[in-house]
Amino acid sequence: MSFQSAPVPPPGDDDHIRGEGPVVIVYGDYECPYCAAELPKLDAVTLVFRHFPVVSKHPRSRRLAAAAEAAHLQGRFWEMHDALFADQGHLDDPHLWERARALGLDLGRFDADRRSEVVAARVDRDFRSGIAAGVMKTPTIFRT
Repeated sequence: MSFQSAPVPPPGDDDHIRGEGPVVIVYGDYECPYCAAELPKLDAVTLVFRHFPVVSKHPRSRRLAAAAEAAHLQGRFWEMHDALFADQGHLDDPHLWERARALGLDLGRFDADRRSEVVAARVDRDFRSGIAAGVMKTPTIFRT
C-alpha cells in the first residue's frame, strides 16, 4: 500500500492570481513572518495565493484570511493582501479597519462579508486543499 499526498489543485478561475511567468502556488498565512519575507521574492512569476491559516501558531490568521476575502468581494484582494504582509506588527482589529478604510472599502459590507459563511467556506476550501496536497507549514510553495 502506498500513502502519498494528493496533487496540488491547479489554478482555477476563483483563485487569487497575479503576475506573469512560471506558475507558483503559495499556501500562506498572514501572520507568518516567513511568508512576509518570502512572497516579495517571488517576482517574474504568476503567483497563485491560497489561504493556510495556522491558528495554533497564529491566532488571528483565520480572521485575517477572512478580511482578505472580504476585500476580494469588493475587488481589492491584492491590495489587502499586500497591506497585511507589509506591516505584520499591526494586525489587530483597529489596524485592520484602518486598512479597509484606506482601501476605500464599504466598511459595513466588509464587516458582514468577513463574518459570512461564503468567506469562511472559501478559506476552508483553500486550507483543505493544502492539507490534501501535504502542506504542513507556511509558506509552502509549489512550482508548476
